[in-house]
Amino acid sequence: MGLFDLSLEDARARHKKLVKEIERHDIAYHQNDAPEITDADYDALRRELDKIEADYPELITKDSPAAKVGAAPAKGFKKVRHVIPMLSLSNVFSEEELEDFIGKVRRFLNVEGDIAIVAEPKIDGLSCSLRYEGGELVQAATRGDGSEGEDITANVRHIGDVPKKLPKGVPDILEVRGEIYMRRDEFMALNERQVEAGKQIFANPRNAAAGSVRQLDSSITASRPLHFFGYATGEVSAPFAKTQWDMRAKLKEWGFKENEPAALCKNAAEIMEYYNKVMVMRPDLPFEIDGV
Repeated sequence: MGLFDLSLEDARARHKKLVKEIERHDIAYHQNDAPEITDADYDALRRELDKIEADYPELITKDSPAAKVGAAPAKGFKKVRHVIPMLSLSNVFSEEELEDFIGKVRRFLNVEGDIAIVAEPKIDGLSCSLRYEGGELVQAATRGDGSEGEDITANVRHIGDVPKKLPKGVPDILEVRGEIYMRRDEFMALNERQVEAGKQIFANPRNAAAGSVRQLDSSITASRPLHFFGYATGEVSAPFAKTQWDMRAKLKEWGFKENEPAALCKNAAEIMEYYNKVMVMRPDLPFEIDGV
């Protein structure tokens, strides 16, 4: 039976089951760093839920997974309230959906013709927001549920890619958002050490990175090979770039590593060309990605 064959009562029952299943997987992934299904299987559950809610909007509630981001902060960590919500990305799964997305952007901006779009690898790691005041790193937080995350400042200070002090000229308040990740080769070496020590191995680099950062003992984090890409901003006291492309260049100038390869595209065809290029490169990239 296809989704279009569901009666309201059948849709209600399936919706309730999907909500519970997705919530369980969100907790396993975001709080416990121990996913039970693949990203592709999770995306399939979300697409099915989205389809039901599109067909039967009366089933949408404030507790729907579509209205949430990540999962609530875990116990044991101090909570951090994000001044600007730290949201997640929506997905497109075909060139047609990509064209639709670009069309929505054009209508929102009230422009016609090509628009500049930055394309870059979507790193499969732990989202993190770094807050600088007066050029000094004062706080690091996980995304959590988008509104409230976990304070991981002490742990993040051990990550070499994270600048602890920025050069003169940066905004007085600057939040740099990005991804904490572990390289593939370093992940393999870590698992080898785990086996030698008789400890449990990690499922994948993303969970190894997340599990390494979300430790109450920062010495454990210090012993793990972690990296950070900064590619977005949260609260900023003064603008410092006119475009996303310029922002990447400025962050790099200030000492942040940027996820490469990146490209400045102007239409769906160029984005698809870039996407196909990255998919060919994907097995040889030093880090895991889960899209573009």
